[in-house]
Amino acid sequence: MPYRIGLISLGCSKNQVDAEIMLAALDKDGFEIVDYLDGADAVIINTCGFIDDAKRESIENILEVVQLKNEGTVGSIIVTGCLSQLVKDEIFKEIPEVDAVFGIGANADIAALVRSVVEGEKLSLFPSRKGLPLNGDRVLTTPEYWAYLRVADGCSNCCSYCTIPAIRGGFRSRELEDLLDEAKCLADKGVKELILIAQDTTSYGLDLYGRLALPELLEKLSAIPGIQWLRLMYCYPDKVTNELIETIANNPKVLHYIDLPIQHIDDSILNAMNRKTSEEEIKNLLHNIRTRIPDMVIRTTVITGFPGEGEDEFEHLAVFLKETAFDRLGCFAFSPQNGTPAFDMPGQVDEKTSQHRAELIMQDQYETMNAINEKQVGKTFKVLVEGYDNYTDSYYGRSYMDAPEIIDCSILFTSPESLDEGDFVEVEVFDVSDYDLLGKTVD
Repeated sequence: MPYRIGLISLGCSKNQVDAEIMLAALDKDGFEIVDYLDGADAVIINTCGFIDDAKRESIENILEVVQLKNEGTVGSIIVTGCLSQLVKDEIFKEIPEVDAVFGIGANADIAALVRSVVEGEKLSLFPSRKGLPLNGDRVLTTPEYWAYLRVADGCSNCCSYCTIPAIRGGFRSRELEDLLDEAKCLADKGVKELILIAQDTTSYGLDLYGRLALPELLEKLSAIPGIQWLRLMYCYPDKVTNELIETIANNPKVLHYIDLPIQHIDDSILNAMNRKTSEEEIKNLLHNIRTRIPDMVIRTTVITGFPGEGEDEFEHLAVFLKETAFDRLGCFAFSPQNGTPAFDMPGQVDEKTSQHRAELIMQDQYETMNAINEKQVGKTFKVLVEGYDNYTDSYYGRSYMDAPEIIDCSILFTSPESLDEGDFVEVEVFDVSDYDLLGKTVD
């Protein structure tokens, strides 16, 4: 009888792809992948270690599985992912019930390692991070009609608040042909929307080919039959070139959507963050994008409470965000991470103030989103059907304006015909309800 393995994956979409590759390797090696942990011979916890909240979530999940182990309902506990890469054997010291701790480079041998742990070994292994598999078979954990396509891993930007270079190492792109082969396989499985991800998607190709090759990749991906939507996530402002903007404008499969984290607008804060852009450059970029692609949806993230952010710097940010009216926005209070330059920078802002500032930003964004949504009434959008909501007696789905798993706005709509998840339909919007748009299908 095959060993039964459960897997909990936490954190970002890049971590999710790691989990999907691990699941495929385990399945190929004869393990039975189970959805429920009760009765599992081993549970793998694929942790996140990016900020304090993510670390706490990872520890809480480990402790919950420890309780199941103590109750006799699960067997071995294996911890991998970013937190284990960051703190290594500290997990053993703090949580002795854990049976194995692996760094991300161990994912290449995950099936053999899991088998050894299930059969009684206690392991701690941290091989080179470059051993982390970036391609290979995946067991998709997303709906069958969309999937992530990870174009690179690691990061070389070295923002002063970020632990990613310490966890994942330097930026490394995947070969273009490998990406095209994977995309074709995903399309053959029924994937219609590919979401391109990396720590810095816009740097794709710079290390391999000596050039920013994202526009070329998008053109080649768009030629794959079955792929209808290509969505860009995690694009750094300093590498959004005119060529990339033209590719988005001219290629009908590349959605007029871009995830563009600016993190702040005050030059003193941007400099302390070791960001590669200035206020003037950010404003010029936004102007160029909106001039060339008027219906472009721009999503951004910002950080409040970074060291040195006084009332003037915060007000500068708040006024800029209100005036710019980003279509989508996420705001996070600064979380000092040990080992980063920002951890002990002068001018630390207390947590309560940082959090309060983040809440003020999101209150303003709520008003901005309401105004943006009101402008959608009367328009017709191509919508990807996500499911049916019995409570509202309507279908729900996404237009090009929103990415899955970070959805800021859904479209709720009625249809005289029965629809399936993954269908595309045309929906006319006739009203707004909070963040959601209300509509009906049209021919």
